[in-house]
Amino acid sequence: MTKILIPGMLVLCCLLACSQRTEPKSPAGYNLGSPEIIKLPALLNEISGISFNNGDPDTLYAEQDEDGKVFYFKPGTPDISSSRFHKKGDYEDISISKGKVFILRSDGSLFSFDKVGLNGDEATGVREHSGILPRGEYEAMFVNPADGKMVILCKSCKGDNPSQSITGYVLNTGDSSLALDKDFQVNSKEISALLDNAKVVFRPSAVTLNPVTNEWFILSSVNKLLVVADNEWKVKQVFKLDPTLFSQPEGIAFDRERNLYISNERGDLNAATVLKFIYKNNNEQ
Repeated sequence: MTKILIPGMLVLCCLLACSQRTEPKSPAGYNLGSPEIIKLPALLNEISGISFNNGDPDTLYAEQDEDGKVFYFKPGTPDISSSRFHKKGDYEDISISKGKVFILRSDGSLFSFDKVGLNGDEATGVREHSGILPRGEYEAMFVNPADGKMVILCKSCKGDNPSQSITGYVLNTGDSSLALDKDFQVNSKEISALLDNAKVVFRPSAVTLNPVTNEWFILSSVNKLLVVADNEWKVKQVFKLDPTLFSQPEGIAFDRERNLYISNERGDLNAATVLKFIYKNNNEQ
């Protein structure tokens, strides 16, 4: 197990001048303008996906899109551990379900192994799954612990027109294999309609499921958007993200206390970040 000590890692709980500007529109229970900001070290400048195991907020799992490693750490502490699961590559998302770790590479290849395999410098029992998805570019993946279904959204796939709709895929996750179940569409025009018919080129960068409301939360880093859809993928709400906070949002997860986390690559900021949005029941509508 690789242990990395990061001096100067700061967790800043800040109210971002709300008295001087309009509070942003946010999903019920959250304030997208008032996060706890967790600054990350340089080795996570390219952080992409994030996940929790059974929603446990004590350990955040992450990967970055330049190295075949899983990083895991308690948010706000200086110790980060890592295990290599594959060679360098463009890895875009991570999800943990029922004791298994799943990694998505941008070309649609997937990697899976038991979480207990993270006990050393090299992850053990890693399996690569390729040729399941059509050729394309993928960044958003989530595995639902409730039923073991994996959801993957196209960022750029042949046949899609992202100003009209994008394709998503559902996979079954077995003990040792992954199998395509069905596909579906997310209608970009529904997003546009909720943005006063502004032109939207929808390119999802991360997806997760709100385990309480059963709504899908989808990030689009290209547009700086958070899209909320129902369990049939009909778009219900769209929220614009402040680029001064969301430099390059590419990871999203909920913990078991319903707190929302969004990770950002460094982009134009001086450090990559994980933004934690505390759930407040009295904000629910």
